[in-house]
Parts: sequence; structure tokens; C-alpha cells
Amino acid sequence: MTEPIKDSVEVALELDEKEVYSHIAHESAEDIIRIISSLDAERAKIHGEVIYYQDDWDDLIRKRIAKGKRHTAFDFYNPALLDIWEGKVKEAKRIKNAEKASYAVIGGAIAATIVASVLFSQPYFIIGLALLPALLFIRDYTKEKLDLMYYELTQFFIDELDELVRKHSLPPERYKFKIFSGDYFGVATKKIGTSLFAVVKAEKSESNG
Repeated sequence: MTEPIKDSVEVALELDEKEVYSHIAHESAEDIIRIISSLDAERAKIHGEVIYYQDDWDDLIRKRIAKGKRHTAFDFYNPALLDIWEGKVKEAKRIKNAEKASYAVIGGAIAATIVASVLFSQPYFIIGLALLPALLFIRDYTKEKLDLMYYELTQFFIDELDELVRKHSLPPERYKFKIFSGDYFGVATKKIGTSLFAVVKAEKSESNG
């Protein structure tokens, strides 16, 4: 008979105090590097890059649930990170939905002017053509807003990873992460094959005490 799978916190509590925090820090760092790569992949897609990296928060959550009651080590390490992440995900979805709705409204208005031009033999379509710049504005505005949001959130999690690595004296190279943009602070990047990877610099170490 197989033993029940224990969640990360249950496993950690079987260790001594130093190992407890080291274990939790390790799992938290692994979660963070997945989130960083996922966020930066989405940002790269905004810039039109073809990205084959596939990972998402829902998948991570499902795997954590499979291990036990805890969704992630963040529940123990820093629960606020979950709220920040989930809030930003909802905001991104809202922005994308607003963009689609705007396209639908403007597209419908342009189609209406074309129909009116045909029915009344008047150049109403000119009014519709005047709405085309609005489509470009919405596209660029949405792109810039999402790009900034993903950049700030990615940098935030990089900073969290840096703090976690320094505070618990974790080896930074163990938590290298795939990255698609080279404009983040506090990381050293290295190209391996055709992929770009980064590690936090974590120049100053702090003891667990």
C-alpha cells in the first residue's frame, strides 16, 4: 500500500528549523523562476516574438494541489505574492477583453457605414475610414500598457527571488531561469545554445538567523 503524498509544508515540518526554512525557500524559489519565465514569455509575445515556451500559473497550481493541501510554498513564505500575481493576471485579462470589445465596436461602426453607403448611395464609408486610426491607437495603447505591467511584475519577482536567495544563502546558479528580454535589473544573463538564461546576482549574502 502506497503512503499518502505529503505536501511541502508537512515535509518541511519533519526537518529541523534550519532545514525547514531552507526547504521552503527552495520550493518558493522554484515557483518564482517558473513565474518569471512565464511572465517574460508573455511580454515577448506582445512584441511579436514567436515563443515556444509553455508554462502557466494554473498548471503550477494543479501540481501543487496534487502534492497536498498547500497550493504553493508561497502560502508559508509570503502569501501576499499570490494576491499580487492573481490580481495582475485578472488585470491583464480585463485589458485584453477591453481591447477585443473596442475592436468589435469600431469594426461594427465601420461595417455600418459601408452598408449605409450602399443603401443610400452616399460616401458614408469615409466616416468609417476615419475610425481606422482609433484601431491603431487602441492596439498600441494596449501593447504598451501590457508590456509595462508584465515588465514591472517580472522585475518584482526577480527582486523577490534575489532577496530569497540572499536571505537563505541559496546557490543562485541552481535557480537560473529562461528569459526572453535582456532589460531587467539585478540579473546576469548567459546564452546557452539558442536560449537566454539568467540568474540573480545576489552579491550580498545574509544568514538565516
